[in-house]
Amino acid sequence: MASTCGSGKVSVSPALPAALQVEVTGACNLRCRMCLVRYRPALSKTEGSLSFKRFAELVDAVPGLQVLTLQGLGEPLLAPDLLRMIEYASSRGIDTGFNTNGSLLIPERAEALIRAGLAWLHVSLDGATAATYESIRDGGAFDRVCENLRSLIAVKRRLGTSRPRVEMVFVAMRRNVAELPELVRLAAGLGVARLHVQNLSHSFSDTDPAGAYGEIRAFAEGEALWQRPDPVAEQLFAEARAAARDLGIELRLPRLEAPHIPPLERKAGTPGCTWPWDSAYVTHDGKVQPCCMIMGSDRSVLGDLAEEDFASIWSGQAYRDFREALLTDEPPDVCRGCSLYRRVF
Repeated sequence: MASTCGSGKVSVSPALPAALQVEVTGACNLRCRMCLVRYRPALSKTEGSLSFKRFAELVDAVPGLQVLTLQGLGEPLLAPDLLRMIEYASSRGIDTGFNTNGSLLIPERAEALIRAGLAWLHVSLDGATAATYESIRDGGAFDRVCENLRSLIAVKRRLGTSRPRVEMVFVAMRRNVAELPELVRLAAGLGVARLHVQNLSHSFSDTDPAGAYGEIRAFAEGEALWQRPDPVAEQLFAEARAAARDLGIELRLPRLEAPHIPPLERKAGTPGCTWPWDSAYVTHDGKVQPCCMIMGSDRSVLGDLAEEDFASIWSGQAYRDFREALLTDEPPDVCRGCSLYRRVF
């Protein structure tokens, strides 16, 4: 929620955030079709990872931090200091978790994460069959992820703990949405009580179609459910809701755009998106960006931790200008194609 000053007007210089998202590594073991990692040169675990020193300095610089998300474009389980980072944050009472592709989540690692104090864990599974999942998560193995999820739930039971809160994440696209109702049933079979369905994050409509983002822009144009009305997707969402209700699965579905669904409008005097007031996104090399939805460390960089401390960046002119634009009907160009800004994420 965006903060207000004494006059009741939304402030463009809010207090330090209570939440942060930190890309602990830009390296990944998969090349997923909807992720920028697929369309960029690969990073090694060493060169692509955030140092523990910079991580600790960042956490210490935000004394009111309550929620910490340790993920970005890379696979967090490849970060050399991940367990140490979780221990450092959780020992300070910070709710800490991340999203993983699940392929490296073997039982021994799951137990280590639990003992480190991990509060929540989201596991991506973008299909209910191996053929669909593996065609999207290039390099992934469907059966391995399912087994790792099943083992994680078993480890939690053995240790008698409710943490981490486990959630399955499904990125809905035209090529996989038909499997959503079956995925609800799969989640129940694996012992996962929550399923979070989301749309593709960005259209990249602010980029050159023939430029560096051309391939991922073209993918989004062909696959995003919000690109054009889809009555089939609406029916599949309804079937998934029914299955979730019958099986006791907590299901979150995104909003679909359609002619009979009016767009959500921004109320006068309120921001089109509150993320730049509530949180920040920090890349593995210390770049500070307004959010992770931007996808691309060269897009909308508001500061660099190699040059300034976080508090100075947070209250700096670049951040103030970005927030100011979000209070108008002319948001920053990078926000226009964002599905979160458009309320369809």
